[in-house]
Amino acid sequence: MTALTEFDRLESGGLWRASPDEQRREVTVSFGNATLIISDKADRPLTHWSLPAVERLNVGERPALFSPGSDATETLEISDDMMIDAMEKVRKTVKRRRSRPGRLRNIGLITALGAMVIGAAVWLPDALIREAQSVVPPIQRGEIGATLLGHIQRITGQTCRSQLGTAALEKLHARVLGPDAGGQVFVVPSGPDTAIYLPGGLIVMNRDLIEDTEDPAVVGGHIIAAAAQLRARDPLEALLKESGIGTTFNLLTQGEIAPDTLRNYAETLFANPPDRANDVILLEMFDDAQLSSTPYAYAVDVTGESTLGLIEADSMQGAAASELLSDAEWISLQGICG
Repeated sequence: MTALTEFDRLESGGLWRASPDEQRREVTVSFGNATLIISDKADRPLTHWSLPAVERLNVGERPALFSPGSDATETLEISDDMMIDAMEKVRKTVKRRRSRPGRLRNIGLITALGAMVIGAAVWLPDALIREAQSVVPPIQRGEIGATLLGHIQRITGQTCRSQLGTAALEKLHARVLGPDAGGQVFVVPSGPDTAIYLPGGLIVMNRDLIEDTEDPAVVGGHIIAAAAQLRARDPLEALLKESGIGTTFNLLTQGEIAPDTLRNYAETLFANPPDRANDVILLEMFDDAQLSSTPYAYAVDVTGESTLGLIEADSMQGAAASELLSDAEWISLQGICG
């Protein structure tokens, strides 16, 4: 089901430009639950736009021109009337929700508000955060993650994309986290020396983590380590803790987080990524993936001193490992940024 419940599937062609100095390219545009998905002709996602952030640049004109935000460099031109009307319906719905701050998005949020009002005198900020974690649906988590990814791309540059490289990355993601894990890995041109897990299952990885190794197991390890951040601490909890009680209150009562708050948090998160999950969590996840933790451990610390636990307790050490990627797939993944 798409963001518009009356359609089982809605998509059209479009012309997408990553930045003003790049050529337009033909793409397929489709709705997800919380994002606008822009894919190449091989149906490989090029980028995700958060639906609430999408803006119309030429209101009343055809073909319609959209951007993922007021300060974004990307543009998308759509000629299909049905898709344009659907986009406008989403934009009007979002605007209407924002103009009526007392309106809640679903029954769960209404329940949360009632409980909050009754217990407001005694609830602590941590209790409010726990309540928000319990009522925010996966769709909205994905929306928050997509918005954070958009802000991160303004720091790092656009995500790296190639048909074969993206396919190899998707295969590796499914192999180490399981085919039903959901989410997606994005490679960016720069960033910290650790992959970051965003709400909604989006993982952001610096290209150096792929290009500075000759072992796909290291990249698989970084994906596992990013996913382990969720087990160590819910990324939504971390966002709300950093942003203050006002953000939590707005999320519970209005069902949204202010755009400036998400932009500021994206900058903070990328400058100060979460600490690595403890060895117990990591070893369990490496075991589940039937992947040796030793290559990742030495990639994080070439001496092995700070990752000794991942080396000594590696249950897969010395065991015959199944092939993660073929040589051709590995070469494609290492060249995903061109």
